[in-house]
Amino acid sequence: MSLLIHKAGIQDRFHDKGRFGWQHVGINPSGAMDCMAMQIANALVGNDTEVAVLEFSFPAPLIHFKQSALLCLAGADFGAMLNGKPLSVYQPFIVVEGCVLSFTKWKTGSYAYLAVHGGFLLHKWKGSYSTNLKVNAGGWHGRKLKKGDEINFKTVFSKITEARTLPWLANTSGLSFSKEKIRVITGSEWNWQTKASQKIFTKHSYKVTKESDRMGYRLKGEKLSRQVKDELISSAVSFGTLQLLPDGQIIILMADHQTTGGYPRIAHVISADRSAVTQLRPGEVFSFEVVSLAVAEEAYLAQSRWLQQLASGSRYQLKANDLIA
Repeated sequence: MSLLIHKAGIQDRFHDKGRFGWQHVGINPSGAMDCMAMQIANALVGNDTEVAVLEFSFPAPLIHFKQSALLCLAGADFGAMLNGKPLSVYQPFIVVEGCVLSFTKWKTGSYAYLAVHGGFLLHKWKGSYSTNLKVNAGGWHGRKLKKGDEINFKTVFSKITEARTLPWLANTSGLSFSKEKIRVITGSEWNWQTKASQKIFTKHSYKVTKESDRMGYRLKGEKLSRQVKDELISSAVSFGTLQLLPDGQIIILMADHQTTGGYPRIAHVISADRSAVTQLRPGEVFSFEVVSLAVAEEAYLAQSRWLQQLASGSRYQLKANDLIA
């Protein structure tokens, strides 16, 4: 036994980058909402960046540790405490048997991640450890965590004798995205809007509504109108697709999106800005910026280079401190 859920949060479940290659049979990719945060947490504990992590929101779980481990938190900040002492997000830490990880208050963001060096012992389904609640597969028995669940780690740190935080953390300013301005590329049905609506889309702000979840974020803003009234044949959609709804409002499809949709796809959030969108909360306001495919590609490559540098630097520090082989 390695990790005991003493008190469950509202949606604690395990995810990796997702389950790909199955949309043609109606199985969506799912995966972590904030893949960048997931990858950062893994990099900081010396894992491959695609190792499955624990994803949770606030209220968050209360966790007891039954053995030593190297871990890291990333994404949202829920006021983490280790044995009553504050923990920073994006800073690796070590626990020993008897340590307690708690979360005291919401500070920023919507989804937080906990990675452990070596990963968790989980159930794989169709090539992924991501939890699919609809079919009860993947992750931890295909469900959310509940009080009393015990999850084992794959790696045991027998040399560790005391809990502590490590003296380095990730500087996420290098990720270069903003929650106030979300970049998108135009979609296949962009020109189904009127010219006036296209201008409204880029010049007005949108608010995330309470009707938002892992499947999609519903937005509230100036209504958009269509000049093409044709019915769209149900077509493929992806994480970050912006659909124009019949009432003139927008929904951003998220990690648990359906595999196809019949609403016009007016735009797509660029990969580099998905993390920013994911961490928006109901009531937060932002605007869109339409960019070229070249800009989207360069932003993605810049983030990939940053992540590679972080992973290399983390492995160097962990080896230098005799924490990993």
